[in-house]
Amino acid sequence: MDELIEAARDALADAHVPYSEYRVGAALRTADGTVYAGCNIENANYSNSLHAEEVALAAAVKNGHRAFERIAVASGARDGVTPCGMCRQTLAEFAAPDLVVACDEGDGEVSEYTLGELLPNAISETTLDDARDG
Repeated sequence: MDELIEAARDALADAHVPYSEYRVGAALRTADGTVYAGCNIENANYSNSLHAEEVALAAAVKNGHRAFERIAVASGARDGVTPCGMCRQTLAEFAAPDLVVACDEGDGEVSEYTLGELLPNAISETTLDDARDG
């Protein structure tokens, strides 16, 4: 099994999901090979909940990383969950469109996408600059 998928699965154990009971883990590999894992952390005010991909990315950025090569996402349901739209946009702030997104389908099956496939035409610094200049 993909070691990054395994790290995402391991992160599931730390998820705090008293409301949805839907555990998600993510593992993000930086350009130098360091892996940061994250899990979802729910809050009674759902909009304050943290998603696994955000938690992993925040840990990596906090430690000075700005180049990423791959992220894996797994849910307790092993249903091939992909990052939500908000997480896709957050990843796009720090990762190139060719970032590989591996999604755990269970039974050793993994679906792979690029961030650009999942989020075409992402909002970027260039988008905002163009809007100001236009």
